Amino acid sequence: MAAYVIYLVIIGLVAGAVARLVVPGRDPIGVLGTIVLGIVGSFLGGVLGDEFELHHWSHSFHTSGILWSILGAVVVLVIARVTTHHRV
Repeated sequence: MAAYVIYLVIIGLVAGAVARLVVPGRDPIGVLGTIVLGIVGSFLGGVLGDEFELHHWSHSFHTSGILWSILGAVVVLVIARVTTHHRV
């Protein structure tokens, strides 16, 4: 169980960081926010990949899984930017 949590955090960090690099603009969410963004995006990407039958849930590492995680994190980040209003 501990190994799965560590794996989830690492994948979340990678997916969240890549999503923040791909989507232009500033996001004041820090490292923990990036990990949460990646984890939520990973679950969304898994659902989308399974829905399109391009990726199936598994407990092993697959390149398509990380790609769907990044795509999901990008979607979550864009939705978060659209729904939140930052005052300057």
